[in-house]
Amino acid sequence: MSGSPIRSLAVITLVVPAIVATVALPAYADQTVDPVDSSFAAVELQRERDAQSVPVAAAEAVPEQRDGYDVTSAAELRRAAQRTSVASGPSIRAFLANPPYPSFDLNQLVQVALQYQGVPYVYGGSTPAGFDCSGLTAYVYAQFGVALPHSSRAQGSGGIPISPADALPGDIVAMDNGGHVGIYLGGNTMIDAPYPGKTVQVRTIYNPNHWFVRYGA
Repeated sequence: MSGSPIRSLAVITLVVPAIVATVALPAYADQTVDPVDSSFAAVELQRERDAQSVPVAAAEAVPEQRDGYDVTSAAELRRAAQRTSVASGPSIRAFLANPPYPSFDLNQLVQVALQYQGVPYVYGGSTPAGFDCSGLTAYVYAQFGVALPHSSRAQGSGGIPISPADALPGDIVAMDNGGHVGIYLGGNTMIDAPYPGKTVQVRTIYNPNHWFVRYGA
């Protein structure tokens, strides 16, 4: 019987640290960075850097009345990204392999483009989760089996140059020295993905120094 207190003390000595260690685990786990949140933060940071890297010459070419641009907070951009994260669709490559509109038609192309109004601008985006300017045009044209480079400068310098008098709705309209493209709608209007904080929209062709290019003919 004299050894019982000693054994009890030994058990208590072993159990108490285990309990303390177990209780401490959740506090440690709460400090672990969620990889999803970390990746999202990294993407947001890169987008912000990209949005701030517009060349001076291109920035100077944009008229002040372009769209009455308002600053969009990082929180608003995150909410917009979350809302549209499920709105992706087939890739450009998938459309080119199996175009839903195998017969090229400029009028039909305009109708397809108009379906993407409201999609947010995303730098490098080329799906309905988010478009940049050349990503939108490439995505729409791909549905007709026409491959466009994901580059506004390349799109503006390729294809068949068209005079303003001969331009048709559905042609590519380029401006800002090749820094921006949209899909011409006629009547000095276009549909395009403007820039961060904006969405795909129909608007006036803001730069008088623009030109037209035809693909798919």
